[in-house]
Amino acid sequence: MPTWLWPAVKLILPHVGNIVAAAKPAFTRKAGDPAQEPGVVQQQIAELQAAASQDAAHIKELAEQLRLTVAALEQGAVDTEKRIRRASAVAMSALVVAVLASVVALYAAVT
Repeated sequence: MPTWLWPAVKLILPHVGNIVAAAKPAFTRKAGDPAQEPGVVQQQIAELQAAASQDAAHIKELAEQLRLTVAALEQGAVDTEKRIRRASAVAMSALVVAVLASVVALYAAVT
């Protein structure tokens, strides 16, 4: 074990009990019957219902954003398809012009 670790352990060891005592209530459940505390159960139910309604509102908002995103993607796909058709038409016309130019050049070279 490294020599620098012993002084650190000696400094921390006396405080471990205090740390555990402070953290214990956060990690342990209260020993009590929920039937004896109906107000706590009602409060928990109300909190869960509020969280569920907030979740529902967030889900609706996300669904609307998803709908808008899908609509934008569909519009982009339509625009891209139009551009591809236009580019194909330009390429085909360029091919026709190139073939005609080749025929004219070949005819001029032969005669």
